[in-house]
Amino acid sequence: MVFFEDAGKVLVRVEAAAERPPLVADRLHELLVEAGYGDCLPNDAALTALLVRCNAQESGFELQVGERRDGAFELTVDDDAMHAWVTLAAARGGRPVASENVFMALGEAGLLYGIDEAAVRAACAANADIRFCAARGLPAEDGENARFELLVDDTRDRVPRMNESGLIDFRELGAIPVVEAGQPLMRRVPPTRGVDGYNVRGELVPAQPGRAEPFVDGLIGAAVAPDDPNLLVALVNGQPVRCGKGVSVEQVVRFGNVNLASGNISFDGTVHVEGEIAPGMKVHATGDIIVSGVVDGADLDAGGDIQIGGGVIAQAKVRAAGSVSARFAENAQIYAGSTISIGDMALQCDLQAINSIVVGSNSPQRGRLAGGSARAMMLVSAPVYGLATGGVTSVLVGVNPVLEAQYQEVLQRIEKLRGEEDSLQKLVQHLTKAGDKGGMLERAKVSWQRAVQSWAQLLPEKDELEKQLAFIQGAKIEVGVGVSGAVDVAFGKKSLRLRRACDAGEFVLRDGRIVFVDPSGEAQELG
Repeated sequence: MVFFEDAGKVLVRVEAAAERPPLVADRLHELLVEAGYGDCLPNDAALTALLVRCNAQESGFELQVGERRDGAFELTVDDDAMHAWVTLAAARGGRPVASENVFMALGEAGLLYGIDEAAVRAACAANADIRFCAARGLPAEDGENARFELLVDDTRDRVPRMNESGLIDFRELGAIPVVEAGQPLMRRVPPTRGVDGYNVRGELVPAQPGRAEPFVDGLIGAAVAPDDPNLLVALVNGQPVRCGKGVSVEQVVRFGNVNLASGNISFDGTVHVEGEIAPGMKVHATGDIIVSGVVDGADLDAGGDIQIGGGVIAQAKVRAAGSVSARFAENAQIYAGSTISIGDMALQCDLQAINSIVVGSNSPQRGRLAGGSARAMMLVSAPVYGLATGGVTSVLVGVNPVLEAQYQEVLQRIEKLRGEEDSLQKLVQHLTKAGDKGGMLERAKVSWQRAVQSWAQLLPEKDELEKQLAFIQGAKIEVGVGVSGAVDVAFGKKSLRLRRACDAGEFVLRDGRIVFVDPSGEAQELG
């Protein structure tokens, strides 16, 4: 048996022999190595055939059992031209790929930037089947959007903060913060341009500049400083109120009591009543309403929050765009655009909050929600529900008609704008194809782009509304101590008439069924 090479092919010639010992695969490999062909690319099928024919004492034949192959490589570039890759095939008995050949191929392909010389040389020296990054571009660093820094320590916030569960954290208002005219309120940090990058071809990758945003329009009691377009200052003394990308300054008016002597109050700002509000009186404020005493059969309406140090009684009506808090409530109607917090008891009241209602926040054992109704999107919580001898207490969660209406309105606006965009696109295509004899094409293109931008600008609002509506699936009714008397529980359209006592736990909706979960986690399906 003789191994030899012809034009890079490794061949074997088997001639007749009187005594030929059996041949096994390991010995055949040793013979290849001894002949100097151990590094060549073997033909496994041919080697197997060689074993069979030799062991059958066949002779007088030649067979190709391998080949000497030089190393090779292939160069590819990502679609965005930010990375160039080399796929290296190791040499099998032939010449390995020289790093200079790789560098030459990179240059011929116009790949001039970000070449990793060390990686190329190391890969070629390893002489292995590998794929590695031979060049990488420099990504552009997009600019930062304009941002807004609050310069006053304490402000009211008209935008409620929602946690990851969809609940708005209730916070007591506390003392009224005050700023003086001329005091800086907020600084706008301008957007940055960003830093351009380069792809592996050496072409510029432009950075996306940050978005410039102005202070929000319609601020009250505040304006941009005359000598600094990025500084917002107070125009009057009053209460600073955070309004997203701006701060308004609400004037504050104070009263001892609100009664026939003071008359009804309607004020553009915040009203602080240090005493009580008498029956039949009306207080309206565009900002907050803070009452130290009792609201007795009065009518309160605030564009911000309402905080009542005493109780709300005798058919009083309280409505706030933000939150409402009171020590107790009896025979009252209370509406809040975010949260309602009743420190002790709520008896025979109509409570409605867009986000949550918490009763007994100051009395976790004695607090009670009894009679009337409580409706919220995410949460109703109380130590005790119902009265053994009282009427029905109705509790409803999982609904937000305001949010649903906003969502439907946004969908309708998007549909309308997309219809307009589709019509303008067809007009542009028609004018491009048929000819623009009337000079309408450019105007049509501008209108088309505006239509695209208009509906695209609504998508973040749509996404945010969908995110908030998705929170409804996590709505619950928390029971701190127990349930007594007649209580009706509802999750959206799914309702349950509860006519038996329950201990601490929570009601939730699972797979369309109302379930009661006790503190240990044991669940009981109720309806």
